[in-house]
Order: sequence, then structure tokens, then C-alpha cells
Amino acid sequence: MPGPRPPRRPRLLRGALVLATLGLLVPTAGRARGQTADAALEDFFRRHLDASFAMRPVEATLLGDHRFDHLLDDITPAARARWREHWKAQLAALDAARAAADLSADGRLDRDILRDELVRSIWLAENETPFATDARVYGTYTTDAVFSLLTQSTLPRETNIANAIARMKLVPAALDAARTSLTDTAPTMLETAIQQNRGSIAFYQRQIFDLVGDSPQVAALRAAAGPVVTALERHQAFLEKDALPRARGPWRLGREKFSRKLELVLDMGWDAERVIAEARAEFERVRHDMAFVSRQLWHRHFPDRPVPPDDEAGRRELIARVVDAVNQDHGPPETLVRDARETVAGLCDFIRAHDVLRLPEPDRCRIVEMPEFRRGNSLAYLENALPLDPQGASTYAISPPPASWDAPRVKSCLEEYNRQMLRILTIHEAYPGHYVQLEWSNRCPSLVRRVLQSGTFIEGWAVYTEQMMLDQGYGGGDPALRLMQLKFYLRAVANALLDHGMHCEDWSDEKALAFLVGDAFQTEGDARLKIVRAKQSSVQLSTYFAGRTAHHRLRQEIQREMGDAFDLGRYHEAVLSNGSVPVKHLPQLVRERLKQPREGTLR
Repeated sequence: MPGPRPPRRPRLLRGALVLATLGLLVPTAGRARGQTADAALEDFFRRHLDASFAMRPVEATLLGDHRFDHLLDDITPAARARWREHWKAQLAALDAARAAADLSADGRLDRDILRDELVRSIWLAENETPFATDARVYGTYTTDAVFSLLTQSTLPRETNIANAIARMKLVPAALDAARTSLTDTAPTMLETAIQQNRGSIAFYQRQIFDLVGDSPQVAALRAAAGPVVTALERHQAFLEKDALPRARGPWRLGREKFSRKLELVLDMGWDAERVIAEARAEFERVRHDMAFVSRQLWHRHFPDRPVPPDDEAGRRELIARVVDAVNQDHGPPETLVRDARETVAGLCDFIRAHDVLRLPEPDRCRIVEMPEFRRGNSLAYLENALPLDPQGASTYAISPPPASWDAPRVKSCLEEYNRQMLRILTIHEAYPGHYVQLEWSNRCPSLVRRVLQSGTFIEGWAVYTEQMMLDQGYGGGDPALRLMQLKFYLRAVANALLDHGMHCEDWSDEKALAFLVGDAFQTEGDARLKIVRAKQSSVQLSTYFAGRTAHHRLRQEIQREMGDAFDLGRYHEAVLSNGSVPVKHLPQLVRERLKQPREGTLR
């Protein structure tokens, strides 16, 4: 299922926090009288961001702090070991601090979010080894680090180009470090890395010059790009001829590690057993709804044939045949981006007319074709404006089928993302899904919450909006659109089942494919991509269902409590105004926010 981020987009300081000194948490004699504990906490957080960014310049860039845009990280094993030791030492210092009682409710929440982030970072560093097993991670340093400068930074254009040139000169050394570190490569990650590295070569050969356009710095840029292309081509040979033949690294996380990681990442009080039990029950409920809608559509597509029998096999046939019929209504691959732009206009009009929530002004969301070096796992992503540089653009990127695909594979892709499904996808990724929500998040007063964001909240909100928009009348009650919404949501539920099955139950590719195609009604091409994604990640696929469940249930609870006084737009803004917080904090935050007046235009 497409998410808000491209494959290598950072998890907003996941595993990157370095605390400067815990003395900042406690007011001292030398501190100005009257300074609150909350102000001291924010001061402390800014200082530890300074320390973190000095060690992780690319993360600074991708969060919107541009002081280190001319540098790349030291990603050698010794440097990464120092990151881990910092996190451990600073977590111990944070736990020893005694200022929590002096913080306001907001301050205590920020402190809890920061502490939970450190705990996750340490666990991930001790239990996962992406720099040794996942060749894809190095694309962050070779290509994302430069691409972001040229597409998202709001610094002057000539400054961004100069920083890109400086950073490009450091790329060969980063690739040298990659070849030293990649000792236990997993085949599934490696195959995608090979494809993406080809895209990186093309980026430095051609696409970077298209981005820069006419500039007096082009000659210097071209001189810097030549060695990068050479280094990437050498790296490509390493990946294909050296790493791939000996790739035997494991990709399954295993039940014990999966369960602990799930609890840490979801951060909502659910364990793996609850997730899988809830997902199984929801899977059957959604399939029942799909059968009901399919029955209404049957005679539109099969006017001379009787509806299949109302038993398990008949309902499966009913859904599959109607879904396949709706899938045939799609445009050619070259119009995907244009079709998405047209969909956006209608969505924004609907959101304003029905007061679903206030849209950000001005609208800075660009709809573009996905860069080749970021393709491989999904059809679309939303790359939001940077939290520390929020005036920049956001990008809704869509990937047409690659030219290398054969006709059946292209057909499968276009059927999966037919005209109706593209509307649901655009709700999820952009309006009022990821783009709108993350613009709200960038306006949160708390620096901690702007920087440290919950993926469970983010993905859950996007999935929640799909049904909500249709419930409010978007699409005029078209049952074909409703069927695609249900299918898209079924995919979110299936994500959680697939995630658990692949990492905890030793599902084979064949079993996963049969489940996705036969039970979740996905096309074979899309299902195969999802299997690759499940192998290349763990737990993230579960955030869609778990997060949506949290958002949906909170909406039901508060609407029932408020009765006729419930206002949908005001409620949505109460949910979004606190930033992308862990969903376990939402009930109290939303109820408190609803006691206050609704604010004006979101700017």
C-alpha cells in the first residue's frame, strides 16, 4: 500500500537522537528567573538536535535544517557505534532527570515522546543491521541527500547548487564505506538496490541537469557529477557481480523480535496477538461489505448472467468478477500524473464545500512523476514539506509503469490503479490524507512533535480519510468507487496479516501470493510487489490498519459523546492540531482541544 514516504525517506530522527546535556532540563541558578520547565525542555531539545545534526548532516537536510547541507554523514561502523553509545548514555541521563513534575501536560507529553524515541532507537540499533544487510539504505547518502537540496530546500537556488556540488564530492567515499559494510546482504533488498542504483546513475547523468536548468554553476555541477557516475557504476558492478552471487542474508525478523518491534513502533498499547486477532476479524467484515456492494454492481457489468450463489465460494467469485470489471476502466500509463491532478481539483472543491476541514493556504503540493531512483515498491508516495523548513514544497509522486515492463505487467498495474482506485489513492496520499495532515503537523507549536512523528498516526489518518470522504458524499454514492474504497481498505487490513505471516509464520511467496490475489482481490503484479515490500520491511505494513482502527474508534466515541453538537470539520482539526502524536495520546488531546474555539485559516 502506498505510504507517505519514498522508500528511503528518514523516519524523522529514528535512531538519530543525541542529547547534549541533561542539565538543560533543570532550571539552574544561572538561568533567568521565571523560565519555565517547558522552555528549558525545548532549549534542551534544540541543543540535542544540534549535536545530532553535526553527526548526521543528511538527516538535518531531510528535516529542513540546512546548516550542514555541504556535508555527508560518517557511516563507517565505528561512527555508527558511537551513535548507539550516545543514545544509551542519554537515555540513562534522561531517566535520571527530576524535572518532569515541573512540566506542563504538553511538556510531559513531549518528554514522553522523546524518551520513547530513544528507547526505539536503541532497540533497533541492537536488533537490526540495515547497513550490513540492506543495500538500499546507501541511496539516502548517494542520491536523496542531493535530490532534496534541489527540490525541497528554500535556500537560494545558487546556494543549494553549491551545497549539492560539495556533497557530491563526498559520495564516492560513502560508496566505499557501503562496500565495506555490506557483509550479509539479503537478496530481496539487494535486487531493489540494484534497480535504484541504476536510477541514481541516470539521475547524475541527466536528471540533475534538468532540475538545475540554466545556471552559471552547470559547468561545476557537471564536473562534480562525472566522478559520482563513475563511483556509482563501480558500485553497480559490485552489487551485481560480487554481492548478488553471495547474497544469503536473512530477511525474516522472527516472532520474538517482530513482536517487540511492533509494540515499540505502533506505540498504542497493542501487542502482536491483538493486532492479528483484530485484523482477522476486520478482514472478514470488509469482505462481507464488498460482497454487498458487488451484488449491487453485478447487473451493470453482467446483465444477462445470474448472480453467483450466496455461499463462500459464490461470494468470492462475485467480488472477484466485479472488481475485475471495474479494473478495466483505466487510462493509458502516460496520463496517470495528469489524471491525478484532475482528481485533486475535485477533491479540494468537495472538502471546502462540505467543511471536512480547512485546507492549508497556500497550496504547495506538486504532483509529479516519481524519479526512477525511488521506484521499486509502490506506485505513489507523498513527500511532505520539511518540518524545519515548512515553507518548501510537498510532492505527490506517481510512478507510471517502467518502460522495461512487458505488456501483461503494465496491464496489471493499470488495472490495479484504475480510475476509481486512483481517486482513493489521491485521497490517501494528498487530500485530505498525507499532504493535508502533514501540513497541519508542520504548524504544531511543539518542536518535539514537529520533528518526532508517529508513523501509526500518519498512516492511520490517511486510511481513515478514504472511507470518511465517501461517507460524506464524495463520488455521489457511486458503488464502483465504494467498492474500490473497500478493496483499498481491505489491502490495509491484509497488510497487517501479510506482515505477521511473512515474519512470524514463515509464509512462502506462494502462500502470500494466493492470499493477496485470492482473498484480498489484488492483481498479481501488485501482489508480487507487496510481497517484496513485506520482505524488505517489518512492522510498517501493520501501521495502516492499527492506526486507522485508532482513528476510527476515537471518532465514534467522541461523536457519540457529543451527539448533535458534534462538528466534523472541527473534530478533524482537533485531531490534527496536536501534530503526528502517538495515537495512545489522542483521546485526551482531542477532548481538550474541542473545549477551545475553532481557529481561523490554516496558514
